[in-house]
Amino acid sequence: MTEFEGRLDAAGLRVSIIAARFNDAIVTHLVRGAVGRLRQLGARPEDVEVIWVPGAFEVPAAAEAAIAGGRADAIVCLGAVIRGATPHFDVIVDEVARGIGRIAARGEVGIGLGVLTCDTVEQAIERAGGKAGNKGSEAAEVAVEMRRLLTLLGET
Repeated sequence: MTEFEGRLDAAGLRVSIIAARFNDAIVTHLVRGAVGRLRQLGARPEDVEVIWVPGAFEVPAAAEAAIAGGRADAIVCLGAVIRGATPHFDVIVDEVARGIGRIAARGEVGIGLGVLTCDTVEQAIERAGGKAGNKGSEAAEVAVEMRRLLTLLGET
């Protein structure tokens, strides 16, 4: 049996963090978590960029542009969508997940999905460095590990 697993090693990787400004009080914590984890994994500051977009809906388009421009080996997608009184939440969440999923399925770069989808602000805070950890940090790990795995699979 042969097994493949990506490494948590960001050294030499160019990483674009696509971050939604909407709910920025929460997203800023996700960005800090992602940047901090990337540094722990060996990324150099000059190899990490943060690209701010208006909201979560715009994250997939910016990720596409970063890939097309050859800017990144891995992309960390961050945002916070909090349920309101209208069905807008469901529309945004579905489109963001579909867009990011489509990009990830192409296998061109490692993608980490750290767009929170929460019922309350309190839930979002818990996931942006509170009791539930920092999902930005976790998304950074996924992006790095997937990039390393995609490279490994391409070499075999």
